[in-house]
Amino acid sequence: MMFNGYNDGLLQSIRTWLQEDIGSGDITTLTTIEPGHESKGVIHAKEAGIVAGMPVAELVFETVDPTLAFTALVCDGDVVEKGTVLAEVEGSTHRILTGERLALNLLQRLSGIATKTRSFVDVLEGLPTRLVDTRKTTPGHRMLEKYAVRVGGGANHRFGLYDAVMIKDNHIKGAGGIAQAVSRARAHIPHTMTIEVETESLAQVEEALAAGADIIMLDNMSHDMMTEAVRRIKAKSPHVRVEASGNVTLQTVRGIAETGVDVISVGRLTYSFHSLDISLDLNAKKGGAEG
Repeated sequence: MMFNGYNDGLLQSIRTWLQEDIGSGDITTLTTIEPGHESKGVIHAKEAGIVAGMPVAELVFETVDPTLAFTALVCDGDVVEKGTVLAEVEGSTHRILTGERLALNLLQRLSGIATKTRSFVDVLEGLPTRLVDTRKTTPGHRMLEKYAVRVGGGANHRFGLYDAVMIKDNHIKGAGGIAQAVSRARAHIPHTMTIEVETESLAQVEEALAAGADIIMLDNMSHDMMTEAVRRIKAKSPHVRVEASGNVTLQTVRGIAETGVDVISVGRLTYSFHSLDISLDLNAKKGGAEG
């Protein structure tokens, strides 16, 4: 699939999530629908947006029952309108209904993230600034949610605490200052790893520059302070990348980009989004005992 080695972990997660929902059995379906009954389930969008998670939904149904036939009619990244049929799944009615909720939950959430991301990307059209996510993701869903950000046109920040050094305010306090924190980190990491320092003032920007930070984050700065920070950084160390973060909205993101920052990180892409309304309806009933 498309998760760069995460497939085995995703499959295990889907099994766990299915077990959480099914428990000892889908009592409603088992008691109301004959065992041999078959249907076609039609998955459709009930509002417009960007689709993300079609392969994940397919994997859910495949995990429930490999004999279910899943046909995707759109691709991740497609713009869909209200009423668009996204996919069809055909086979055992029992098994379709068993997988329905998990498949829709994932599809709705990932599509909501992709749609939210695209709205930010559209506002930045024509500017070189890169939009990225954060670690503010749902526990256990980080790989999926960061995938949805990419589908929406954004990019990914670090995936965890292990793949880049990001020195934040509490690290600075614990280390005794920016210079000490950067020096200690530099002494222990490989030369291929970058060091980013979070700053909240122009004085801290100067400290981060003097310490040799590779990336400087401008956190919750006013527009004027951010503009001055970018000017100083680019004048003294043009190779240093500049990231802006903190309370970024659709209304403010373009103005932030116009200060000249290279990257804007937006936590709300993955923690404050509207899940796309997607539904599954059964039709074409056949088989089973006659009622």
